[in-house]
Amino acid sequence: QVQLVESGGGLVQAGGSLRLSCAASGLTFSSYAMGWFRQAPGKEREFVSAITWGGGNTYYADSVKGRFTISRDNAKNTVYLQMNSLEPEDTAVYYCAAPGRVFRVGVKLAEYNYWGQGTQVTVSS
Repeated sequence: QVQLVESGGGLVQAGGSLRLSCAASGLTFSSYAMGWFRQAPGKEREFVSAITWGGGNTYYADSVKGRFTISRDNAKNTVYLQMNSLEPEDTAVYYCAAPGRVFRVGVKLAEYNYWGQGTQVTVSS
């Protein structure tokens, strides 16, 4: 079965950086777009970023554009989210996700069928 395992979360001061990783197994990783979502306390889960299967196209929420960078290493079955200039508003549980179909990329929650367990990111002011 498909497994997605996030790591790299933690506590950081505002202005700092973190790099999240998501290791995937149980799927042909190089055929799947990958996405990152986040959910803050009391809020709905929201799109953060996505990357196509070959890494040639990336997508970002307006709130993170210019600060976050998504990338992937298909040889390692891993997708990354480099987060710079972190703000307290970035505090959330971050999830990586894969769509239900190969060669499809999306920015909506409903387009993703497989989810990791999440990793907590806390940004202090």
